[in-house]
Amino acid sequence: MPSIKVLDMTGKEVSDIELSDAVFGITPNESAMHTMVVNYLANQRQGTQSTLTRTEVRGGGRKPWRQKGTGHARQGSTRAPQWTHGGVALGPKPRSYRFTVNKKLKRLAMKSALSTKVIDNNIIVLDDIKMNEYKTKTVVEMLKAVNPDGAKALIVMPEVNSFVVKSAANIPGVKTALVNTINVYDILNYDKFIVVKDAVAKIEEVYA
Repeated sequence: MPSIKVLDMTGKEVSDIELSDAVFGITPNESAMHTMVVNYLANQRQGTQSTLTRTEVRGGGRKPWRQKGTGHARQGSTRAPQWTHGGVALGPKPRSYRFTVNKKLKRLAMKSALSTKVIDNNIIVLDDIKMNEYKTKTVVEMLKAVNPDGAKALIVMPEVNSFVVKSAANIPGVKTALVNTINVYDILNYDKFIVVKDAVAKIEEVYA
């Protein structure tokens, strides 16, 4: 089992924690993680792009010139795709880009992403995050203590704490999440995975 030091909000070591090999100690599957990242990004797409075809463009009802004898190529409408102000041929139309991934692959990708953070020493376990007021400065000071490099950080909590969420909301490169809202894309996108000790237990309970 990988062993990680547990820090407090000032960056001091307070204890150690043994992480589950079944969740944080597997060999990462890059293919599974790639599939989940593509799935996440595809599901974010609105798919509202749209172009007008020749049947939807205004005008063009009259044949521009007679079929034969003019020396011009035959034309049936001034709104055909080859004309200026004509319709678009084979242009995009509203569609959904969503696709589903089976549960087994989702679990494998999640455990692979978590294990990647352990392998790269980019996981930071906190004893607790105690705040009783909305104060961005408190979160900034905590991040400087536990993440002195100033890397992008994903803070994972076991339950909603509005003081932490709102205090961290306007810090560039920092995002807060709950155990049930984390995803593979965010874990890989943020350099540091900062997780509260109680959240680790919940993650292991869900994915072990």
